[in-house]
Amino acid sequence: MTTTTAPTETPTSLETPIDVRIVLGVLWTTMVLVFAYVDLFGFYRADVLEAALEGRMASTPFVVNQIFLVATLGYILVPTLMVTLSLVLHRRLNRVLTIVVALVVALVIIGSINGETWVYYWVGSLVEVLLLAAIVRTAWGWRV
Repeated sequence: MTTTTAPTETPTSLETPIDVRIVLGVLWTTMVLVFAYVDLFGFYRADVLEAALEGRMASTPFVVNQIFLVATLGYILVPTLMVTLSLVLHRRLNRVLTIVVALVVALVIIGSINGETWVYYWVGSLVEVLLLAAIVRTAWGWRV
């Protein structure tokens, strides 16, 4: 007669600690993707599309020109580059930069919903701010 023994327990992926740099990189990636999709979905709105075709930003005094587009690119490059920077920077610099950038981006997002009436934009902005809060919390708790 053969007896079988219970298999030895092995840790699951949830029990294995994930490097903070990877967590931050994934959170930044997710935030940038939500940010991009909220903006892309805007082009399904007639007011946004009409304004874009006229060379302006809907519901704002901004004219779309080279200065505006370079400034917009600069704004979106910061969180986009944080995906890579969170993986390669020295831990102390990484922690401080992550907290500062996440807080500034969150404040800009909160400011941008002023006067917005579309629910998708509010929901997307809420998700972005919650992801940024998770980024700040993760970086804040990082022992360097």
